[in-house]
Amino acid sequence: MSCGLLNSSNEPVPLRSGSVTVLIRGFVADVSCELLYRNEEQGPVEAVFVFPVDTEAAVYAFEAHLGGTCIQAQLREKKQAQELYGDALAGGQSSFLLQQEGTKGDVFSCSLGNLPPGEEAALTLRYVCELPLEPDGAARYMLPAVLRPRYTPHGWDGEDVTQGVPRVPQGELPYTLSLSATLQSPHGIDRVLSNCSLTPLSYTAGNRTSAQVSLAEVPPWDRDVELLVYYTEPHKPSAMLEIGLPGAEPGSLMGDPAMMVTLLPSLPEAVLGQSSAGEFIFLLDRSGSMECPMDSRDRSPQRIDSAKETLVLLLKSLPLGCYFNIYSFGSQFESFYPQSVGYTQQTMAKSLQRVQQLQADLGGTEILAPLQAIYRSPCQDGHPRQLFVFTDGEVGNTKEVITEVQRHRGSHRCFSFGIGEGASTALVKGIAQAAGGSAEFITGQDRMQPKALQSLKRALQPAVTGISLCWDLPPGMEAALLGRGPEVIFPGQRCLIYAQLRGQPQPPDTAMGGVTLQYRIQDQTYKETLQFPLQPQDGDRLPVHRLAAKSLLLELEGAVDTRSERDRHQVLETSLSSGVVCSLTAYVGVGTERGQPVQGPLVRQDIPLTAFYAAPRRKNLLCSPMGRSPSVPMIQVQGPSCVSVDCAMACNFDNSSDVQVESRCLLIPLCDTHPQGFQREVQLIFPAKAARSGPRAIQKFSSGSTEHVLRKYCKLRAPPETTSQKEWAPEESPLLRLVSLQNADSSWDLDPQLAAALGDMAPSIWATVLAVVWLHSRAVGQRDEWELLEAKAVGWVRGRAGPRLSECLEAANTLLGCSVGPAVFRL
Repeated sequence: MSCGLLNSSNEPVPLRSGSVTVLIRGFVADVSCELLYRNEEQGPVEAVFVFPVDTEAAVYAFEAHLGGTCIQAQLREKKQAQELYGDALAGGQSSFLLQQEGTKGDVFSCSLGNLPPGEEAALTLRYVCELPLEPDGAARYMLPAVLRPRYTPHGWDGEDVTQGVPRVPQGELPYTLSLSATLQSPHGIDRVLSNCSLTPLSYTAGNRTSAQVSLAEVPPWDRDVELLVYYTEPHKPSAMLEIGLPGAEPGSLMGDPAMMVTLLPSLPEAVLGQSSAGEFIFLLDRSGSMECPMDSRDRSPQRIDSAKETLVLLLKSLPLGCYFNIYSFGSQFESFYPQSVGYTQQTMAKSLQRVQQLQADLGGTEILAPLQAIYRSPCQDGHPRQLFVFTDGEVGNTKEVITEVQRHRGSHRCFSFGIGEGASTALVKGIAQAAGGSAEFITGQDRMQPKALQSLKRALQPAVTGISLCWDLPPGMEAALLGRGPEVIFPGQRCLIYAQLRGQPQPPDTAMGGVTLQYRIQDQTYKETLQFPLQPQDGDRLPVHRLAAKSLLLELEGAVDTRSERDRHQVLETSLSSGVVCSLTAYVGVGTERGQPVQGPLVRQDIPLTAFYAAPRRKNLLCSPMGRSPSVPMIQVQGPSCVSVDCAMACNFDNSSDVQVESRCLLIPLCDTHPQGFQREVQLIFPAKAARSGPRAIQKFSSGSTEHVLRKYCKLRAPPETTSQKEWAPEESPLLRLVSLQNADSSWDLDPQLAAALGDMAPSIWATVLAVVWLHSRAVGQRDEWELLEAKAVGWVRGRAGPRLSECLEAANTLLGCSVGPAVFRL
């Protein structure tokens, strides 16, 4: 009988636990991850763990504790590192390898080879990352725990490591995770929130400038672990200066002091509701996984429903006189109009009707084709193009997608939204950065609408031009910008600047420096200046240097198309000198202290990750045809019928049965029925005879026999058709009911629907005033979602109510029983 940690194939899993330690200083997190392995097999094993990492994180160290000895891995050119690792395995030596998979930078693999039976090993990797500033002022740290399989479009021949990762049901991962965080900020720490249970926040300094917190229990593996750190003064500019690496050559990236400057430009408030210029194109993911719930709560809305509600708010908030269009995509794509149309009451109403009919029924995630169609469509003269992309997807051709967006960056700005756990940071951040926009991620219980409306505000903002930096340093010192520097500025968004300080190595203790950010908006010049001390911080991990190197590597690798020898040399030199992994390098270590080679045949063990569940509601199992065929056969069902299940469940090998089941995947009801077979992210089943006749054999069943097979071997049960178990539908919010009644010109009509939404009747001239007052009194907590459309309404009613506006406001307050002040209507 097997014992210990087992995977879904009843085999021992060598990974026992993951322990994460985080040091958060302001908006920088320095992270150490320890992976503890133990070999329960009779012979040596090779353990391979594939895991997600934020695409902008700088992985800079890797070490192993083997047999009481600490071995520091060396960063080498990737091919050389792989050869050293392979040679060590062949020679019976324990070895370990850490490498970035592909060119995207958001998936890594950690390999531990020749771990002898009965022995333990601890592998530790370190990385540093910037923390985004949330709309409510929180610094957001996220430990990626969800790695979803990448969708590989038809004709794409690249390698996708995520397809080989074994999966087990939620709650059955054979290893644990712990996390502890130390927080530091000179401006004080107010509180910490999380999507997981936390221990009470413990302050370690009387002025609340440092604190500690930990996970209170092992987190579920169906979500990324998130910490939201609230500081007393989150919007205060800052500068962090580090000394160089001892022994590094002066004048080099690691030899000189490095600085990270954080500015938050206070751009003047644009007059909301006045701009009528702009072409707004919305691109919505309708792949099958958009049916999944936003989080694991009971009755959590589906991703597609949240995206549709967001589209309604965005459409209502567009300015009169603009142009717009809506595209949706899956395995194919659709558009509401052949090209963008003018924003009128008629086009808005027609579009809203179509938005309500959208479903997550288009199969895979073919995002490149709709982007190319958008770029082929003619731009509207005098209306800058703004592209909004909503997706939960992971795609294999991320680099090609980003390149396509970057090729057209001169004609538009791109604002992207990653929906749900495991959305690709490389894709979502990459397309936004490629076209001068911004990226947002919506996970857990986040509401999509405030972040989307914030991006719309940015899109409506006049373009910021003439961005430049001016440094004020003591004589003998100069600052060299690392990377291109700020190219896009938005109100309320941080502006990060990395620089290398050259010259005078030890300025006096009282020496000060300064930097001025200058930019223009509509022929008006603005400046932001920060003064900072020139006394560098001590520390051996050098997070600022690592982040600066990563920023430079992202720029270099993003600009390299032909991989010329000169380009390759520059990337390698930056990576090897800084210790930050890139697509051309990898960490490798070899244990040579054992003396005798490890004996016995080497068994590879792939560490499993959690599988993904659709909503626990009745869904269809079969999906539209995918791009590249999977490496194992699939059921193909004749006819349009489908199998319905309550939820996704794991399947085990049953070699004695008529059907053989691939145990490393799960059935996931992702999208609507289609006769061509399952999406590649679901369980693959084929007859034992077909399995023996060849790995790509495909057996066709009738829909009836398919349902029988699934029920028998996967233990799935069809839900009974009772009224008590009808599919649950989310209730429409009062805010959405009110917003949906607003006209394109910003007004509300007085009709029974509005009266029902408001709860009473009023004279027609007061209808819009009533709606505005209702927003300020009953939906104040959702201000970020209605602020733009409310500004339009106030501008409309001020131009029509005249001196009666005060009377209307008083009557509205009386009718609704509230006390909204005259300042709302600028009285």
